[in-house]
Amino acid sequence: MKVLRRHPGLSSSSLYDTWQLVAIVELSSLGSRRGSIHLVLALFFAFFFLACSDDDSDFAVRPSDGSSSSRVTPKSSDSETSVSSSSSKIGCKTETEDNCEYGELVDDRDGQIYKTVKIGDQWWMAENLNYETPDSYCYNDDTTNCTKYGRLYTWSAAMDSAGIWSTNGKGCGYGKVCLPTPPVRGICPEGWHLPTQAEWNDLFSVVEDTLIVGQALKSMSGWDMDGNGSDNFGFSVHPSGARLRDGDYNYVRNYANFWSSDEFDHEHAYHMYLHSFNGRVNMYEIYKGFGYSVRCLKDSPE
Repeated sequence: MKVLRRHPGLSSSSLYDTWQLVAIVELSSLGSRRGSIHLVLALFFAFFFLACSDDDSDFAVRPSDGSSSSRVTPKSSDSETSVSSSSSKIGCKTETEDNCEYGELVDDRDGQIYKTVKIGDQWWMAENLNYETPDSYCYNDDTTNCTKYGRLYTWSAAMDSAGIWSTNGKGCGYGKVCLPTPPVRGICPEGWHLPTQAEWNDLFSVVEDTLIVGQALKSMSGWDMDGNGSDNFGFSVHPSGARLRDGDYNYVRNYANFWSSDEFDHEHAYHMYLHSFNGRVNMYEIYKGFGYSVRCLKDSPE
């Protein structure tokens, strides 16, 4: 957003007052032999007064510690602001108040209960899927991490390539090209599905500022390197890490990765990820054999 700035020392009201002062001095000096001198002095003091005024303008340009800075921070809520101040003004949740619309999802397959949240027109799981299936894993093979972060699924497991729960993702996996017709239920509970790239982007668009989407979706705790989010929408992304292609685990407390149902090629599929280094959200293709988290999206009413 381009912000139009006025000069901090020159405002229309100050300029009007200055010329009004000059006019008064000029009139008062008519008829006096020293009128011209008075006029010069009046102009000098008027512009000196003008240059020193307006310190309480809308834009702070002088840092209090005396150091130089080119950063200009508008006070208006309609203008560009920093990540922290912007994120505190969006969504339905703050540190002290939670007005988000929540629900509950019961997975009939194993009886697990998941918190859900409405964001825009979409209903999302507000925690990661934890349904056990072949090619799904607990971080570091520790079951307590499944309770904390949910399970990590290969893309073929997330898509239910075996076709146990639905046929849309059947046959999708590493080394194969498939063109599934969305929505793909995949490993999700009945009535829910693995989101497409477009559906992830619909979620991001609710926040509207791509520089703070990740900040607004991340949980308020658990991230290293001062990477905690503001969780403005109750989505509560925790840094669940990943299972690598060689079977090792890494990136817990630093990264959160989520599969989409969209394939890039026979070896790669698209995923969304957040990390602790900043508040951005990213979507790229990645090796299908990695173990990533799953967030399911509720099917749209027919």
